[in-house]
Amino acid sequence: MEHDRKNLLKGYNLLLYFAGSMIMSEPTDECVIDFWTNGTLRRLPVSSSNPRFLKAASILRDSCSEMEKCRQMLSEDYITLFAENGSSFAPARASIYLAGRNNGLTIDSEIAEFYSSYGWQPGKPGKPAGHLGIELLFITKLVENYILLDDDPCCCEMKKEICRFIDNYILSWIPLWNDDIQEHAHTQCFKGISTLIYACLEDIYGILSNGEVRYSN
Repeated sequence: MEHDRKNLLKGYNLLLYFAGSMIMSEPTDECVIDFWTNGTLRRLPVSSSNPRFLKAASILRDSCSEMEKCRQMLSEDYITLFAENGSSFAPARASIYLAGRNNGLTIDSEIAEFYSSYGWQPGKPGKPAGHLGIELLFITKLVENYILLDDDPCCCEMKKEICRFIDNYILSWIPLWNDDIQEHAHTQCFKGISTLIYACLEDIYGILSNGEVRYSN
C-alpha cells in the first residue's frame, strides 16, 4: 500500500514539474515539443477520479495541434497572464490573493520561513517566495523527501507538513487564481495547466491525508 502510494506520488511530481515550468518562465519550443508534440500529455503518468483532473486531461490532450502557432500563442498568453510589470491578469503569486496573517509577516515572508525550516532556498532571481512555480517546486522537494523515508513516524510527520503547506499556502488561493486563468487565458493550454495544478494539489492532499477529499466546485 505504501509502495503504491509513493509510486503514485512520483507521477504527480512529474505533472507538477511540467506545470510549474510552464508558469515559471515563458514557454520555449522545447516545452511544446516535449509536452505536446511528443505526446507526453496524451500519456499522463497518473489517472484520477477527480473531476477536475479529468477535465484538465481532456483540455490538454487537444490543446496544441500546430506547434509553431501554439508556441507563439503560449508566449503571448504567458505575458498577458503572468507579466511581472503589474499589468498581468492572473499573476501566479500568493501575495495577490492572500493577505498576511496576524503575526505581522507578509505572506511571502511566511512562506519563506516555511522554506527555511527545511533548509531550502529556491534560487530563482526575481521570483518571490509565494510565486506558484516556486511553491510547486518546494512541494515536489517535500514529496521526494517523503518518498525516500522508510521510518513510519517520520513519514507521518512529513505527510502532515506537506498537507499543511498545500492547505495554508496554495489551496487557499488557487481557486481564485484558476478562475482568473479561465476568464483571461486565450489558449486552452493555460486553462488546462491551471486546472491540472489545482487537481494535482487536491489529489496529493487526499493521498497524504488518509483520503480526506479536498474537491470543491
